[in-house]
Amino acid sequence: MVRLRFDVAYDGTDFHGWARQKPAGGEELRTVQGELEDALCLILRYPVELTVAGRTDAGVHASGQVAHADIPAAALDQRSIEGDPGRLVRRLAKILEPDVRVSAVAFAPPGFDARFSALTRTYRYRVTTAAGGALPTRVRDTAVWPKKVELDAVQEFANTLVGLHDFAAFCKARPFATTIREIKAFEWCDVSTAEEPELYEAVIVADAFCWHMVRALVSTSLDVGSGKRDADWAVGLLGERERSPKVRLAPAHGLTLMGVDYPEDSELAVRAAHTAQRRDASEVHTVTGHPTE
Repeated sequence: MVRLRFDVAYDGTDFHGWARQKPAGGEELRTVQGELEDALCLILRYPVELTVAGRTDAGVHASGQVAHADIPAAALDQRSIEGDPGRLVRRLAKILEPDVRVSAVAFAPPGFDARFSALTRTYRYRVTTAAGGALPTRVRDTAVWPKKVELDAVQEFANTLVGLHDFAAFCKARPFATTIREIKAFEWCDVSTAEEPELYEAVIVADAFCWHMVRALVSTSLDVGSGKRDADWAVGLLGERERSPKVRLAPAHGLTLMGVDYPEDSELAVRAAHTAQRRDASEVHTVTGHPTE
């Protein structure tokens, strides 16, 4: 068996998220994982199962997604591949629909795990408050917010989230899953142009994200910036231990997974082993929002 790394990009508009889904009694939904695995199975004649760096929700995009799969080395010994996994890129491009693309395939270094070896994930959120809405050519990746926002207030709240915290109030619960995460950076910028007025982008970097966490943090930031929510109330959510019903989700289509960072090859296995261990609430020791451990 050999492990392959896949670098993937997709427009999430017409997908039901990353993870394969088959409702009881119904047809399998279109997902990124399903499309890729089916295409790889067709090419390699082997049932491929992908492990991804970060599962994305329905409608969320990716320009820097990473996945891995273990396959028999013999499956690469076809005439069209000749033992070079990079040749899969062209083969996949002929099969996949235009809204999903594999940009690179390579042998993964020893100890590599797309999910557990990752140091950080970086997301971008794109949103406009312009009365006319998003530019038509960017409507699939730009959310529309109904109220004007004060960017300084948005950024001030975002700053309080940086550090190691329990983000339970902002996450949809999963059984036995921790909601403790470390946000490395959360930066908002005004990227308005003549064509796209009142356009803002947020870039958020963390070791990992819980289910719906990014969209919840973005919406809360914008609610604070528009005056809908008080900043003190929003900061107080970090003290809660379950999902807050008052926290809304920003529209999915404004969100894009931009990239996943990994350590040096020699540290991949150690990182994977460390990450796989569930974090405990006792890890959280913060002063002014920053970890002190």
